[in-house]
Amino acid sequence: MTHIIPPKTAHVFSRVRFIMVQPSHPGNVGAAARAIKTMGFHDLCLVAPRYPDICELPEAHALASGAGDVLSAAALVGTLEEALAPVTLAFALTARARDLGPPPCDIRQAAAASRQHLGAHENGQVAIVLGTERSGLTNEDIARCQRICHIPANPDYSSLNVAQALQLAAWELRYALAVETGLPLLPSTDKASQQAGSEPAANDKVQAFLAHWEQALVAIQFLDPRHPKKLMPRMQHLFARSELSQDEVDMLRGVCTAMIKACR
Repeated sequence: MTHIIPPKTAHVFSRVRFIMVQPSHPGNVGAAARAIKTMGFHDLCLVAPRYPDICELPEAHALASGAGDVLSAAALVGTLEEALAPVTLAFALTARARDLGPPPCDIRQAAAASRQHLGAHENGQVAIVLGTERSGLTNEDIARCQRICHIPANPDYSSLNVAQALQLAAWELRYALAVETGLPLLPSTDKASQQAGSEPAANDKVQAFLAHWEQALVAIQFLDPRHPKKLMPRMQHLFARSELSQDEVDMLRGVCTAMIKACR
């Protein structure tokens, strides 16, 4: 089921921008568009991409895989300064520790700070800034951001593909904003699409099944009708706790019929 995002929530999600600085691989741009859309965002901005038509290249569309709308709407600008123009809080995503620059945080802390910033400032806009595939962000790029952001990873091999890093950032941001705005965190099934058999069985159907069940137990000589003891009341409590659906009652009635037929 696809959840419809309420207008207020959609407004918050629209104030998050993902910026890729000098991307060179069309596939990564396409994968980034997909990563953004799966998490409910849509604002992708490319700074000085290697190919002016990078969003139109076949590899980009192949890896976008259904997120062509995000890809075609991506903003292309010449400088990071232009990309950050409307942004009020920017996080520079990097794997390397920096001696100079803004204060560091991890991606989960960045998501929490973003939630607080967007909630406190109606016109606030947050950005996650990612560098090139080969060398990441320059010190000059990082200096334009308010915070440095790290993704906790294996210290012996912490290099993430840029699209993978963007996916993790988008997920953390979605989780933080979903908790704040009340979006569901688990998939749900539309009740209208449920089959009638999945509804709870009516009491008369359950009682008819219990009578049939008793016949089957007698037939296989599991229940002695002369000395029933408390077997059937215990069985009744067992099935009552199970809250049988109509499909389950029908299935168990079929089992009873097969048991009786086998004994005969």
